[in-house]
Amino acid sequence: MSVDTAPITTTPTPASAQAALATADALATELAVDSAERERSGASLLPQLRRVAESGLLGIVVPAEHGGPGLSASTKVEVLRRLSRGDSAVGQLLLAHFVIAQAISGLGGQAPAPRIYADILAGAQLGNASAERGTATALDRHTTVTRRADGSWLLNGTKYYATGTLGATWIAVAAVVADRVGETATVFVRPNQDGVTLDLDQWSAFGQRGTASGEVRLVDVVVEGDLVIEEGVTPDPLDAPPSVLGAYDQALHAAIDIGIARAALEDGAEFVRTRSRPWKEAALSGVRRADEEPHVVRRFGELTARLYALEALLAHGSAVVDAGLAEPELSRDTAAQASLQVAAAKALAQEYAVEIAGGIFELTGTSGTDSAVNLDRHWRNVRTHSLHDPARWKYVHLGNHTLRGARPPRLGLVL
Repeated sequence: MSVDTAPITTTPTPASAQAALATADALATELAVDSAERERSGASLLPQLRRVAESGLLGIVVPAEHGGPGLSASTKVEVLRRLSRGDSAVGQLLLAHFVIAQAISGLGGQAPAPRIYADILAGAQLGNASAERGTATALDRHTTVTRRADGSWLLNGTKYYATGTLGATWIAVAAVVADRVGETATVFVRPNQDGVTLDLDQWSAFGQRGTASGEVRLVDVVVEGDLVIEEGVTPDPLDAPPSVLGAYDQALHAAIDIGIARAALEDGAEFVRTRSRPWKEAALSGVRRADEEPHVVRRFGELTARLYALEALLAHGSAVVDAGLAEPELSRDTAAQASLQVAAAKALAQEYAVEIAGGIFELTGTSGTDSAVNLDRHWRNVRTHSLHDPARWKYVHLGNHTLRGARPPRLGLVL
């Protein structure tokens, strides 16, 4: 796959939460236009990603000490929810950008943070290459990075589910450090670098097609020393230092599902208002419009209530993440509360968002299944993305906390 290397001219990064949300709303409206046709035809989303970059919105992830606006985590989660409402594949393509930028924020003035943040403010997008196939668990890695005598490193491996690599300026690669048992590292490479091959057309899921979450092959990729973050041995999940990075990551994932749910509900309502006919029994009682049929109105009310609940849960969980980031020294209790509150939003989104996206077809009637309308993309997209990590384990952690006050384990970015 070719890499877009044309220079990007950006507008200034929104300096406030209000400005960032207004920009996200304008972009979401723009993204929604022709989104159904793009999804059906399999069109590349590079033009849409470029529009986001040109808007300056990618820069909202940069901390104030690096020249960014230093916006809250909850603002960034809400921005992604609004973008996902316009086009969920664009939202998911940008999730890695938000997470990786937050992950390197604790490095301060150390490399590679200054270089990466400067590029982001100029319109750069960060991509992800973490997951691999054929490993015992999703946390295991075969990709290796080896230090060379001159201080540079050599990177080798194959990644899959590389969401966000499409359109990325930098790709963050998760690797194990060769000859150091248990030690891991995050390595930053460019997609057009020697030895880096993108094969994103391998992504063939029935939903989130536009993410092109395919394969990245890394063969003897030479990496500068300051672009390798050595992380040491992964700590015990039950005794790892407190962190809200995982909760933030999960809030962003939930934002995508909830953004899809709102798009589905609004598109379904528009279809019923403008194209559906009332059922014949309703017509016999004098109802002339489908959107006036009592059972249709009630069901839309039920789906709306579920959506409101999801949006409120997400906002509440994101606020707890904000509280954790504001603490001078993050406590284990605050970190646990952030994980649990966001886990509740994420788990319920897997149920309610899927229900909303599928439930609209009960109300549109058979005409709503017409492939030319492509309303089913919302269900396919949310069903696919909601499988990112299982809700069943989130409910277990919530139950253990309620019954015994147990804190959830720290499992990287997944809870």
